Amino acid sequence: MNSEELKKRIEKRTASVAIVGVGYVGLPLAVEFARSGLKVTGLDVDEGKIRMLRDGKSYIQDVGSETVRELLEKGTFIPETDFRALKNQDVVIICVPTPLRKTREPDLSYIISASEAVAANISSETLVVLESTTYPGTTREILAPELEKQGFRPGEDVFLAFSPERVDPGNKQYGIRNTPKVVGGMDEKSLKMAKELYSAAADEVVCTGSCEEAEMVKLLENTFRAVNIGLINEMAQLCNRFGLDIWRIVKAASSKPFGFMPFYPGPGIGGHCLPTDPQFLAWKAKSSRFYPHFIDHAEEVNRAMPAFVVSRISAALNRRKKSVNGSKILIMGVSYKKNIGDTREAPAYDIAPQLEELGACLNYCDPYVEEFDGIKRVDHKKIDYSEYDCVVIVTDHDDFDYKDMAEKANIIFDCRGVTLELKGKACVERL
Repeated sequence: MNSEELKKRIEKRTASVAIVGVGYVGLPLAVEFARSGLKVTGLDVDEGKIRMLRDGKSYIQDVGSETVRELLEKGTFIPETDFRALKNQDVVIICVPTPLRKTREPDLSYIISASEAVAANISSETLVVLESTTYPGTTREILAPELEKQGFRPGEDVFLAFSPERVDPGNKQYGIRNTPKVVGGMDEKSLKMAKELYSAAADEVVCTGSCEEAEMVKLLENTFRAVNIGLINEMAQLCNRFGLDIWRIVKAASSKPFGFMPFYPGPGIGGHCLPTDPQFLAWKAKSSRFYPHFIDHAEEVNRAMPAFVVSRISAALNRRKKSVNGSKILIMGVSYKKNIGDTREAPAYDIAPQLEELGACLNYCDPYVEEFDGIKRVDHKKIDYSEYDCVVIVTDHDDFDYKDMAEKANIIFDCRGVTLELKGKACVERL
């Protein structure tokens, strides 16, 4: 099959697509492609995940098990662990994790392993796309050489592109279909094929001038958020010094119809993207002898927020003649954001042990998280808030009854601003 035949198969939606890594990014993408009529193979080295998918069970909140079963029955989605299945694929998309090492340097081992496996198993005239978040240059410096080792010439024998994932777990308004998809190609032909491919899954495709530009897009998006969150977290600490309420100030500032974009403070940043993506960019910048001071300072502020929260809780208890030592504290919400069960890099993982080290007796409540750090879980429908010396709102799930909390709790420490309009007998302090 030559490049024109591949292009026609993609245009006619008869191309076969393999997605390497079916986690938070890969599985929703596989579902959207399969819904469009493409035949999709979901590849993962985690045999447990593949067993669940073959049984019609989803482990991702945004993908229902009924959807998986429907696609399995139609034969448009095939879960697989054997990378030899790549041999007959027209398109291969890599969606593997890109964590940070303990040294805060990028860990590209998953991308390297996936690149080696893909290069060793694909046929010529295949479109290969990397979606894993990484620093500018990864597609050209890591994936392309692996393909070349196997005798493939990117742009001639195979086609190579990068498209940053934009998955927002738990977002009911924006999914893969209605979120514009950014793509960048190693060459013009690769770019056109990638654009045509993603047109099957997204309503709008935005083309960039290169893989490096597309790689940088994702880092800019999340660095913008992390730096602005760092700014507002620092402002929250400053307002605390001044005896001011940052939440009321942001609300008032948001009335300006131009020149201001509201960001909100919190107990820290979590999830995969915000804690890691700016560090990919910072590492790459420093390797080029450029020192990104805004990124570094935002990282410093955001990483210090759990300790600031614990100090504020301690002060709130002290003002009521109580110490953290021996106090019964309930943590409301332990996932990194509201209304999902994802605890990756969640601030609660830093807040809880710091409170325990000070002698607090902890329980947690989260309808989405069944187990958390060995701490006893409390049913959100059966809570007696009056039993606790302090209730800490770390994650503001919609399932929580905040009115009942305000009426019955002794002290509420609110990290998310949900008590701004609430009245009750509880002593309320906000971040």
